[in-house]
Amino acid sequence: MGKIILGVTISLDGFAEDMNGSVNALYPDLGSLSDTEYMRDSIKNTGSVVMSKKEFEMAEDPDLYADHYEYQVPIFIFTDNMPSRNPKETDRISFTFVTKGIAEAVRLAKEAAGDKDVNIIGSALTTELCLKERLADELQVDILPIFLGEGFRPFENMGKEDLRLERIEQSALPEGRTHLVYRFSMF
Repeated sequence: MGKIILGVTISLDGFAEDMNGSVNALYPDLGSLSDTEYMRDSIKNTGSVVMSKKEFEMAEDPDLYADHYEYQVPIFIFTDNMPSRNPKETDRISFTFVTKGIAEAVRLAKEAAGDKDVNIIGSALTTELCLKERLADELQVDILPIFLGEGFRPFENMGKEDLRLERIEQSALPEGRTHLVYRFSMF
């Protein structure tokens, strides 16, 4: 059975987005990252993806997902508003817009993934929602050696929740990126 993996990239000072909500500064290494064993394994093991509409709309042209997005699987986008039109789909990639919240998007993604993993693309808010609703089996945090100075932190509004994690992997990736994998040991 596949896992539900929540992944987020942060700066060394803990920001997942700059003040404009952009993640561009956290991905100067996309070219070299795609050539890593970690990324190849992630693509191979992922059966579906969950993201917010905000992450989905970061693509300049949503139709480009069909031929250029690394995860060519069913994608579930949680949103308050349906788009005016669906993006281009292929026999490998499809898009489902879910208006009943992130938990429903994860449920549908898990069903679509079968025995493979569900990969949740985490922004600051998505990460917070997943942790508060206890939707993930694993948390993958990539730390990039830069300081954003300000922006949005994914772990800032967790309240007094007692979340315990067990580190199960750590590795160094190109461009100084550190990859950490945690399993939730107690919610």
